[in-house]
Amino acid sequence: MTPRWIWRVLAAPPLVWLALFFLVATYAIVSVGMGNVTTLFEPVPHWNPLDWNVGYLVQAIKDVLPGGTTWPVAVRTVAYVVVAMALSLVIGYPVAYYAARYAGRSRGIVLLLLVLPFWISYIMRMFAWTNLLATDGYASKALNGLGIDTLMNRLGVMDGNDWLGGQSVTVVLALVYGYLPFFILPLYASLDRLDHRLIEASRDLGASPFQSFWRTVLPLSKSGILAGMVLIALPMFGDYFTQDLMSGSPHTSMIGNTINGYVQGGSEKSLGAALTMLLSVFLLVFMLGYLRSMRAEQRQATT
Repeated sequence: MTPRWIWRVLAAPPLVWLALFFLVATYAIVSVGMGNVTTLFEPVPHWNPLDWNVGYLVQAIKDVLPGGTTWPVAVRTVAYVVVAMALSLVIGYPVAYYAARYAGRSRGIVLLLLVLPFWISYIMRMFAWTNLLATDGYASKALNGLGIDTLMNRLGVMDGNDWLGGQSVTVVLALVYGYLPFFILPLYASLDRLDHRLIEASRDLGASPFQSFWRTVLPLSKSGILAGMVLIALPMFGDYFTQDLMSGSPHTSMIGNTINGYVQGGSEKSLGAALTMLLSVFLLVFMLGYLRSMRAEQRQATT
């Protein structure tokens, strides 16, 4: 058996490499967000913590609170991500469960189909959907022909029949499409590791198939669900390219679009960096909550 210290030595260089560049990038963002700007509105980073200016950070906090300029965008972003995560769970869980329990010899094909999207650039896949969902696109014609646009209008989640005309539903569906494989794969791994004898025992004790799933399979797959949720939620919160392509309307903009507007095309790059800091802190709290939940689950499993 290979000694544990060998694996620690082998893992140390890549971990140091990743940590170093993460810390350098993070410190650069903090230095810009805590810095000043020139008369031409170019950022002047303050690398010395003693010289940090909290003005832009305070302004970013005010903007993201109720009544601030960024508050509607922040609420919209949270709503989009929550709905996209719920749809990913509804769509992805049956796929992962089928692949882990019933796929049999076709399991490799199912997994290959899940991995295939990664062979194509995310940008190119979204570009393809802009063509399909255009007014004369095949997908748009099919959806409108089936009356999906009418149903969406009645539900109040869509206005008109132009799927690329600043529709929130299009942005949410695009987020689900883009990140769904990241949810399914860790969930599949969790379901595949389940001890099938526990499921058989629940059936032997008189549980129906639904009760066996609800009381045995679903609780045991909680770690996979949480891992998948974290994997898709973190990039969704910072995503800006999906909204740009699928809508481009300010009525569907997300927090990532606001940051990109500050940094790329605006004159308030320091404010954009400060807003990035706030988003990072929010995601860190989200991540810490996930780790705490996993630790509690591990303790419960060992007791």
